[in-house]
Amino acid sequence: MLRRRAAAALICALPFDAGAQTTPQAFLEAIYQPYLAQDFKGQSYTQVNRFFAPDLARAIEHDVRDAQRRMEVPALDGDPFIDAQDWDISKLSISAKVDGAKATAFVGFENLGKPVRLTLDLIQTPVGWRIADIEAPSGSLRALYKLP
Repeated sequence: MLRRRAAAALICALPFDAGAQTTPQAFLEAIYQPYLAQDFKGQSYTQVNRFFAPDLARAIEHDVRDAQRRMEVPALDGDPFIDAQDWDISKLSISAKVDGAKATAFVGFENLGKPVRLTLDLIQTPVGWRIADIEAPSGSLRALYKLP
């Protein structure tokens, strides 16, 4: 079954405790494993600070609020974790390389039978690991928001 959700409207179907994730690998597995479930609706963007570095979280929140005020679709109109609006995820693989307070992770999966590869930059914050950027086939999340 295909699922379609705009980023601003996604609702978290499973609890996510970012503070409990002590490694980049565990942090990303907590984000991506739910996508393998048939009834998963996507991650919630009402609390983007659970997932993203502070500057990126602020940019996403600003974009969503501004789009709602204008009654338009936000710049991020799909799910950044899978670089799509529709999904049927299988063959998930996650690997992370830690370098001090930073990490680079590689996430691969098949979506609707097509291979997808993402590169995620993570940073360690006082509240745990957070995503600083996602480089996807459609482009960089930081570039979307014109962040350095």
